[in-house]
Amino acid sequence: MLVLGLALNAVGIGLFCWLIFALAVYALPFFVALSFGTMAFHGGAGVVGALLIGLASGALTLAVGQIAVAVSRSRTLRIAIATAFAVPAAIAGYHVVFALSQIGVPSLAWREAFACLGAVCIGGTAWTRLTVFAETRPLESAGVAENMPQPVLTAARHE
Repeated sequence: MLVLGLALNAVGIGLFCWLIFALAVYALPFFVALSFGTMAFHGGAGVVGALLIGLASGALTLAVGQIAVAVSRSRTLRIAIATAFAVPAAIAGYHVVFALSQIGVPSLAWREAFACLGAVCIGGTAWTRLTVFAETRPLESAGVAENMPQPVLTAARHE
């Protein structure tokens, strides 16, 4: 029984960690949805209206963010959008890892170290998942991709 309990505990912690990393990119849309839903509820929209407004605003935030990163030509704009999504995910990751580390780590310094490492990892995951939608351009980092002359195909003239 003890072995089964330890194995199920390890599986449960593993699933919980997978869930944290899978949902990291949705921290900003969740915050926006919660904020707009609360404002709508206090504005008199009722429970159903506030729920619908919250869901619509969260989905719109996620869709606009992903589309903006995907179609933006400006690297600065893509970095700003990815940062806007990664920072709330990092804050959420910090608090989740800090809360989980209280279970088995007695030292406050180690709990803080683990929480900071978790914030970096989860924020980086959200950053990576959002920037996957950005199209890659050759030699963009060197700044020479614009106005490059195209090679002339001479082999196509031979018959």
